[in-house]
Amino acid sequence: MTTQVSASTVVDVPINEVYDQWTQFEDFPRFMSAVKRVEQIDDVRTHWDVEVGGVERSFYATITQQEPDRLIRWESEGDKMHNGEVTFMATGEGTKVSLAMEWMPEGFVESTGAMLKLDKFAAEKDLERFKEFMEERGKATGAWRGRVEDL
Repeated sequence: MTTQVSASTVVDVPINEVYDQWTQFEDFPRFMSAVKRVEQIDDVRTHWDVEVGGVERSFYATITQQEPDRLIRWESEGDKMHNGEVTFMATGEGTKVSLAMEWMPEGFVESTGAMLKLDKFAAEKDLERFKEFMEERGKATGAWRGRVEDL
């Protein structure tokens, strides 16, 4: 059974900087609690090492759609199902970042955590840390402004 998680926040930084930072996947461990390491393999593929509830997992993900300052959509490769998207929208207060993910919990720990909505809480906290990271810096650590269309 799949689990869906969504969360959003408003970052007081211009949309281009917020989007640019989100394209820096190797920086994700700085603000995402479960992410231990991300390796950018090429423009659309990444390799992830994560730890959820003490269980370590590795997977590859492919960016299936990417539009600068608007959205990034991805899907995991192989048997471990994980996909989602993050969207960006300029607002009067800065940039609204909305995250929506779907994943397949495995085992007792992950299934229990999903049932208790701990994954939603973690996503909300990760976005809050992203907001703090961006507002402290005020600018991105790098950027990739390429476009990926429906892979």
